[in-house]
Amino acid sequence: MCAIVVFFVILLLLPTLATMLNSQSLRLFGAFYRAGSLVFGGGHVVLPLLQAAVVPGGWVSNDTFLAGYGAAQAVPGPLFTFAAYLGAVMTPPPNGVAGGLIALAAIFAPSFLLVTALIPFWDTLRRRDYMQAMLRGVNAAVVGVLLAALYFPVWTAGVHSSAGFGLALAAFLALTLWAVPPWIVVVVGALAATGLGALDVAL
Repeated sequence: MCAIVVFFVILLLLPTLATMLNSQSLRLFGAFYRAGSLVFGGGHVVLPLLQAAVVPGGWVSNDTFLAGYGAAQAVPGPLFTFAAYLGAVMTPPPNGVAGGLIALAAIFAPSFLLVTALIPFWDTLRRRDYMQAMLRGVNAAVVGVLLAALYFPVWTAGVHSSAGFGLALAAFLALTLWAVPPWIVVVVGALAATGLGALDVAL
């Protein structure tokens, strides 16, 4: 019970406290905590939430955001670790190691608190028909959220021509059909996109 109380206290009161104290550290923690609180269905769902938290305010440029997202696809581990990158590269301090640690702790904290709160009741809850129906509905909704995250910001920022579409399609086929390791797809895709950009400038 204490864990769920702490979860909601931080979620609801931290933005007000950050404004009152004019603390960028609290704003940073609050933004990533809120993103971690609203995610269900995997790390990719958090992408638009993180972009909305860091790009419009000028903390991180959109190009830097997308470059980090691409790099995160090439390494193992949960996509939530992308938060550490964002905290480290953002313009206003705290950034660097301190910013990365704050962002990483903030995005994982909601899951930790919710799991701690639900563990004593989970075995009973998961047997209830209404809970199973609710989870099926949420899982179905997540598919739509994932498609939305693919379209914006990834597709709208990365595919501007037929050549870009061909490159995206080739990367997709390499991952799904030919099982090429993701880090190879990311590196080759980045090099190919750079070449396409240089070719566009030359023409």
